[in-house]
Amino acid sequence: MIINRGNLATLFTGFKASFQNGIGQHEPQWPRVATRVPSTTSEEEYGWLGQVPNLREWFGDRVVQNLQQHDYSIKNRKFELTLGVPVDHIEDDKYGVYAPMFEEMGRSAAAHPDQLIWPLLNAGFSTVCYDGQFFFDTDHPVLDENGEVQSVANTDGGAGTPWFLMDVSRPLKPLIHQVRQEGPLVRQDAPTDEPVFNSDEYKYGIKHRRNVGFGFWQFAWGSKQTLNKANYKIARESLMGMKGDHGRPIGVMPRLLVVPPSLEGEALEILNAERDAAGATNVYKGTAELLVVPWLG
Repeated sequence: MIINRGNLATLFTGFKASFQNGIGQHEPQWPRVATRVPSTTSEEEYGWLGQVPNLREWFGDRVVQNLQQHDYSIKNRKFELTLGVPVDHIEDDKYGVYAPMFEEMGRSAAAHPDQLIWPLLNAGFSTVCYDGQFFFDTDHPVLDENGEVQSVANTDGGAGTPWFLMDVSRPLKPLIHQVRQEGPLVRQDAPTDEPVFNSDEYKYGIKHRRNVGFGFWQFAWGSKQTLNKANYKIARESLMGMKGDHGRPIGVMPRLLVVPPSLEGEALEILNAERDAAGATNVYKGTAELLVVPWLG
C-alpha cells in the first residue's frame, strides 16, 4: 500500500468496521442483573440507597419520606485497549491479517462489563454495600414496625459453589453498572505521531471509564449451600418475605436463578423436572428463569 492520508483513512475505516463487527458478536449477560447508570463525573454518590419509597393514605398534611442517607459511592475506573500495527506490514499489504484482531478488540470491549459485573457478584459475600454490611449477609439492619433495628439476611451461608436467586424486574436491579465514558476507536498514524516517528508503528486504541457496584441487597439472595429444592425453597421464601423499614412488605418476586456452569444440572432439575428423585411432584418447576453464566466459572 502507498502510505498517504487517503489510504490510511481507508485503512482505518476498515479497522473500525471490524471493531464494530466484534462488538456485535458478544451477547452481554450483565443487563439481566445490573442497571446501567450514566455518570457525569469521576465519582457518583448513592446515598439515597436504603429506602424504597411507598405511597401512604393522605391524612392531614403531606409526610415527606426523607431518604435515609448512606455513605456509599462508586468511583469510576479507567480502562484502555491498544493495538499496534507495524508500518512495514501496511506498506507490504499485510493489513488483512489484522481484521480478526480488531474484531476481537471489539468483542473484548463489549464483554468488559461482564468481566466486571460477575466477579463483583461472587465477591458480594465479602464486600460491603450501602449499609456497611457485606452485600450477602445475615445481619442487614432494618427497622421493624416499632422502629427497632432488626437483622435481616439475604444469604444462608455455606462453603460450596455460589448460586443466586434474584428479582430483576425493578428499575434498579441488584447490581449497578456505572458508565462515564465509552470512547470510540481512535488512531495515531500520522508521520509525526510519536509511535510512528519513534517506533515505526501505527497505534489504535479505545478508552473506557466505568465501574460497578451494589444496588438493593433486598432483591438478591446469595447462597453457598448445596443447590437443591430445600435450599431453593429457603431462598425463594426469604426473598418474597422481604420487608422494608417499619415492617412494610416490598413485594419481591424472585424470577431469575443465576448459576455457574458447574451447577447447570442441579438448576435444571429444580426448574424443569416434572418430579423429583423420590417421584413427588416438583412444585418449583417453572418458578424462575435459569441464567447460566460462564463468567462465574
